[in-house]
Amino acid sequence: MFLYPAFLVLASHASTVFSTSFPAGVLATGTQGVTNPPVPTMPTTIDQTSMARLLSVNSIDDFCIFAPPSLATIPDTETIEVAWCTLPRNNARVIPDGTLSGVSFLKTDFYVQIYGFGDFTKLNIAPNDGGGELDPHGATGAGNPIGGNVSTTIVDGIDEPIAEWMLYIDNNQFCLRACTNANSTYSAAFMCWHELDEMGCEFVMPGTYNYQGGIYETCDADVAYPPGWYPEVSGGTTTFSTFAQYATGVYTGNNGLPTSYTVGDTVTPTGPFSTPSSSNCVNQATVSNGIALASLTTGAKGTAPPLGFSSSTDISPPASSLPTSSAPVNITSSAPSSSATNSATGSTSRNLFGALFFLGSGGLSVGDVVITMSYRDVQVN
Repeated sequence: MFLYPAFLVLASHASTVFSTSFPAGVLATGTQGVTNPPVPTMPTTIDQTSMARLLSVNSIDDFCIFAPPSLATIPDTETIEVAWCTLPRNNARVIPDGTLSGVSFLKTDFYVQIYGFGDFTKLNIAPNDGGGELDPHGATGAGNPIGGNVSTTIVDGIDEPIAEWMLYIDNNQFCLRACTNANSTYSAAFMCWHELDEMGCEFVMPGTYNYQGGIYETCDADVAYPPGWYPEVSGGTTTFSTFAQYATGVYTGNNGLPTSYTVGDTVTPTGPFSTPSSSNCVNQATVSNGIALASLTTGAKGTAPPLGFSSSTDISPPASSLPTSSAPVNITSSAPSSSATNSATGSTSRNLFGALFFLGSGGLSVGDVVITMSYRDVQVN
């Protein structure tokens, strides 16, 4: 275990002020991937052969996820995944009605998060695929998928390009977070920390996962601590502990010989510090675009979407929009999770998806220096 800075200056819901300005590191500053339209667009012509890689994450009825361009596993296609959207947008492929069996769309002060269940073999994910993790960094820094972009209108009604995001997906479930805010403690990179993929959705993107299906809901939600962060109070001072994901294996070195490696901590938590509460939930019967399934078969293209689709969406800001840094956040939490010892083959904690361990894409490393602050600036119930 090692420690990270703990200067908590998040805002409470009561002091939230709607703003169209963004802290450093929240908005993406590069260009769209070469397969993508210049800007998020709806409607676009149906093309189930599209290689576009632009996701929109706007509402429970208007979102996209990445999946393979043809039948394959996520680990085998992580650099070439393509966008699949609930609506005909972004030149992407369209998710056929009947694919999704449940979706939860959460709006928070620091990120928008969506998780869902369904038959994603309809999106070319191989049956029984343990899945994997996708993010804008990847093992080489070029992104998984390469040229993948994410935007959202959830903050200010404008399609904002998001710098930090992460998506876990397998053959029957997914979770996606796009980080829309930051401050001096919680950077967008920390809130979308993507190097704990073996820990699974419930650990990295905690929430109430409705595994029984049949629930389609839009909710406000409290902010979770960054993935893998655990507050610790000692002598009136709060710090955060975290851990490095455990992995062991063999790689071929520069000398051409197999070389074994072991990285990370041998003892890891079994769950996140807490699971944030949701509120103001609005339920609906399903998520559907009403497009005839015959227009969305494998290889279908060139069909104009039915009338009624437009670029308008519910652009009202969430109940809690961009917070200021003038007040501490009130994070409701349960007791810290217990730990579990990893075996030689990997973590014994819940692993919803197959391991795609990234051996370093920048950021935190073992031995980072502790920065502390007065406990009076932190409210942990």
